[in-house]
Amino acid sequence: MMNVIPGADTLTAWLDAMADGLCAGTADNTALLPRLAAAGLFRVGVPVELGGTGGDVTDAMAAIAEVSARSLTAGFVFWGHRTFIEYLLQSPNKGLRDRLLADLLSGRVAGATGLSNAMKFLSALEELQVIAQRAGDCYRLDGKLPWVSNLRPAGFHVAVAVAHAHGPGAFVAALAHDLPGLARTADLELMAMRGSDTAAIDLADVRIGEADILHPQAARWLPQVRPAFLGMQCGMSIGLARRALAEAAGRGGAARHVLREPVAAATARLATLETALRDGLRRDAFHASPAALFELRIALADVAGEAVSLELQAGGGRAYLSPSGDSFARRWKESAFLPVVTPSLVQLKAALTAQQASLPAGQAA
Repeated sequence: MMNVIPGADTLTAWLDAMADGLCAGTADNTALLPRLAAAGLFRVGVPVELGGTGGDVTDAMAAIAEVSARSLTAGFVFWGHRTFIEYLLQSPNKGLRDRLLADLLSGRVAGATGLSNAMKFLSALEELQVIAQRAGDCYRLDGKLPWVSNLRPAGFHVAVAVAHAHGPGAFVAALAHDLPGLARTADLELMAMRGSDTAAIDLADVRIGEADILHPQAARWLPQVRPAFLGMQCGMSIGLARRALAEAAGRGGAARHVLREPVAAATARLATLETALRDGLRRDAFHASPAALFELRIALADVAGEAVSLELQAGGGRAYLSPSGDSFARRWKESAFLPVVTPSLVQLKAALTAQQASLPAGQAA
């Protein structure tokens, strides 16, 4: 795993040693972002002329899966950071990209997606929670982002969708951590994934200009970036499922024979879903058919949950004992995160149901 990325062997050993502490919040996570950057991971899928190593978003998804197989907390941070980089790559604001990209690729500053609320807004599940008032040549922002990850205290940029206070429409902006009026709360009390620098952001009269805008038309741009947002997010499920199935397959004893068939079936299903996701992203199929991407996200999270359950059955009582079962216990808690990370499985299923209900009779098959 990760054998094609410079520094991967060192990173793998470090992640294995730190995974439990990153999940529990007992490890010093300040080295996580620099470690991922030093392995060249943030450059995967970024054009060479912009400082990357080339490839496309499916390569980034594969790298996120490899990291998530070792530590879902690390994979989650990787996803959030790389997704913010993707926003810059797909933004028409070249000046903003030139200003921020180098520090993000090198891990000197963190990138936070901040668009969970916006993705729910896009599916008509939630209103935007940040509002802008025009004030001369700038905007004054007020509102709250209740859940954002990779808000590294040493410095971050966060993407946010902003509704106009007077008039229709919304835009997407990038906010720096040190803007006057922007306040990061203490880390949220998560059940796991506590090394992910997850907190809320309060905005009170935060002032930005046109130079900080990722895209002036959120409704037009968000569907454009959503396939990368969700596609790379699926890497988390793929990595965790892959690791749990490998652990289940490697167990000895009576369970090995009994579980051989269900483990093989889950492994085959995972491979099929991963291929469908990769092909759809490469063909740009999910812009016109987001429902297909929603269904893949749901199915991959389900496979990850099944994989961890198979690992438990294969391990038996040893998986329920400490310290022999500590890594399994972490993966069990990590798997509980996949259905609730935004957009949650319930939100995606609601969006699919609403879409089916809107189809003419005879098409809602």
